[in-house]
Amino acid sequence: MLTSNNASDSSNNNNSLNTFSLLSIYAKVTFNGSNFNDWMHNIRMALRLEDKEYVLNKELNEIDESKDTPDEIAEYRAHCKDVTKVSYIMVATMTPELQLFYEDYWPYETCKELMEKYHQRSLQERYKIVNSLIITKMKDGESVTTHLQRNVDRLQKLNVNFDEELVIDIVLHSLPSFYDQFKLTYHLKKKEVTLSQLQGLLRTAESGLKTKGI
Repeated sequence: MLTSNNASDSSNNNNSLNTFSLLSIYAKVTFNGSNFNDWMHNIRMALRLEDKEYVLNKELNEIDESKDTPDEIAEYRAHCKDVTKVSYIMVATMTPELQLFYEDYWPYETCKELMEKYHQRSLQERYKIVNSLIITKMKDGESVTTHLQRNVDRLQKLNVNFDEELVIDIVLHSLPSFYDQFKLTYHLKKKEVTLSQLQGLLRTAESGLKTKGI
């Protein structure tokens, strides 16, 4: 049985391992000015593990502790703590030249400025990927789940909010001819579904095709 000291040591070791694992994820991509999308995608994925992605999208606004409620004060202090940690992470994963420029920025400000600075480049990359997806068809022998996930992952890597209906249209367009009946039925019903629901419908259709030997 663990003593209190041993339990404490074990907890500290686990925290150290978790921190080391997260740092190794952050360090996979170093921002050098030409790989913004890959870097931001890596940052966001790692921050999701710690529930801190919100600091990239939410600005830290000063509050008046003499007027705000205890809950608002606690939320602000937690936000300050998360912002400080994430700002260090973002700067640490940049080249030395970029570190000097962004070391005094908060994550929201850094994200906003970089999005504006590299917006045109992101648009060009988005065009290339979307164009590729439009002409890409489901591979022979590939499961519909794998195909759907591969396409959605590529869209999400762009760090751009796509309209879900557009993504569904792209996925339906990429399906091979033996899904024509499914697409016809889907459009005739005119029932709005989410991307997740579409995946369920396609799995059912795939099972039916397998039963028919297709």
